[in-house]
Amino acid sequence: MTDTTQTAAVIRTADQMAVTMARLLAASQNVFHGLASPLPAVAIALSKAMHNPRLEYLNIAGGVNIAPGSIDVSTCSPRFLGGSESFFSLTDIFDLSARGELDTAFLGGVQVDRHGGINNSVIGDFHAPKVKLPGGAGSAAIVPTAHHTIVWRTRHDTRSVVEKCAFVTAAGSVREVVTPLGVLVIDAGDLKIGRWYSFTTEAEIRANTGYEILTATGAGEEPDPTEDELAMLTRVDPAGVRYSEF
Repeated sequence: MTDTTQTAAVIRTADQMAVTMARLLAASQNVFHGLASPLPAVAIALSKAMHNPRLEYLNIAGGVNIAPGSIDVSTCSPRFLGGSESFFSLTDIFDLSARGELDTAFLGGVQVDRHGGINNSVIGDFHAPKVKLPGGAGSAAIVPTAHHTIVWRTRHDTRSVVEKCAFVTAAGSVREVVTPLGVLVIDAGDLKIGRWYSFTTEAEIRANTGYEILTATGAGEEPDPTEDELAMLTRVDPAGVRYSEF
């Protein structure tokens, strides 16, 4: 694969994932993302601009409804406070979620299993792990109490989408898992194929999943980004922050 082809593939995949995640926020009242979350930040900005202007955006830096153009590759950047309507401490997010008032949260996961369990802790035995992972931070408090968790991953293979996580860091409110191959959805307690993209297939998702994944009722192809969505994506993310995760 040439560099040109790789670049085109990354652009297409990142744009599709950002648009897909933005669409998932159309009915959310508020949304929070944590560290290392440039793709969710872009998706939130796009959703506010196109699908859900009343969406309240809360970020890890403590910003509330930051000004357009404030997204940066580092979600710890002071830019994530640009034009903020208010400021809050991280403990406020935990309190908000514990009170049942956090509607949607984005969470990345090194592994996600068929029941929506997320592993960001270890691969292998907990006391003698093969790999130590970054850790769960506040996910074990937020995922069980938020109404809706969207997991995103920029890889989809048999080691990352698994039958059972080596260790469950967090679980409870996962509804969708968005990957470069499509959208997996929790259906009757099981993670199933919900949608695939025009450049992927249902069979490709099945082949790259670490268990015999079923297809959810009503599954089908996720629509391509529209011209309006792509134009707005460029406006809310002119620097191409969304490509930094690939």
